[in-house]
Amino acid sequence: MTQTNPTLDVFGIGNALVDILAFVEDKFIVSHGLQRGMMTLMDSEQQGTILGSLENLSLQLKSGGSAANTMIAIAQSGGNGYYAGKVSADPNGEFYRQDMLKEGILFEVPPLPESHGVTGTCVVLTTPDGERTLCTHLGVSSDLAETDIDLDRLRQSQYCYTEGYLWSTPTPRKACLTAMQAAKSYGIKIAFTFSDAFLVKLFADDFHQLITDYCDVLFCNADEVRYFCDKQDLTECAKELGKLVNTVFMTDSANGCLVVDNQEIISVPGFPVKPLDTVGAGDAFAGGVLFGLTHGYNLHQSARWGNYLGSEIVQIPGARLDGSQVKKFEEIINS
Repeated sequence: MTQTNPTLDVFGIGNALVDILAFVEDKFIVSHGLQRGMMTLMDSEQQGTILGSLENLSLQLKSGGSAANTMIAIAQSGGNGYYAGKVSADPNGEFYRQDMLKEGILFEVPPLPESHGVTGTCVVLTTPDGERTLCTHLGVSSDLAETDIDLDRLRQSQYCYTEGYLWSTPTPRKACLTAMQAAKSYGIKIAFTFSDAFLVKLFADDFHQLITDYCDVLFCNADEVRYFCDKQDLTECAKELGKLVNTVFMTDSANGCLVVDNQEIISVPGFPVKPLDTVGAGDAFAGGVLFGLTHGYNLHQSARWGNYLGSEIVQIPGARLDGSQVKKFEEIINS
């Protein structure tokens, strides 16, 4: 069955996690044996130890998860979408659902009973240089199943967007593949993000097959592609990825991004700023790009808007901006 008259911009799929934000010194990362700048999966006891060490600090809660942050950036740009992620019927799960709806993203996946487990959480530790280290307890987010993919909502969408974090556990991985297979059969474009360098290390072969078989658009950052291609030169990495995927958006911090379009490489300058907290920058970038692509803007314009959102995110604590960015859009695109 093919797609007709899409009413949604993007159908996003990801781990539904409540983010717990904290600013710490470098010695905190070292003392807990964490991999700086990386995501570490933990059980509730390990994460509890981290939280216990933060009890005297001010913590902030936000609904999060990589793809969820991207969906919110789309909505703040003036777009819309549907998000598939799994929460529990606990207070964090209800907080998550209400927070997504407040931001304008449809969130209709039924929660699991509290007896099945807790809503996933991610402790986001930001050091003075703006680097973020993630301590993630997936909770029931790892129970996202194939049956949670609403094919009617998917069929209404222009793009299907999934995150590499889903590869951490088998059930969400199957859900992701189900959505991609359906999207391909409907003629819906498919976008994927590597999400994290540690995932590229673990699942390089899977990701290679995935982007070759399904992807129209790939999102990645400089560290991830260096691991994936086993090369240091980003232009060489871009050439290699361009042989696998039609369109690639590769971010490189303050340098902006490289865009690969049918093996042609375009450099789109960034917006140099002093970073406070890098968490969510790549997610916001992807949201800005996907908004542009679903609203008739070209690759350069879409990347420029993505670069702007990413540069704004790194100047504030947390993974998302506050409120609508619609008024800023035309100024940035036309400047």
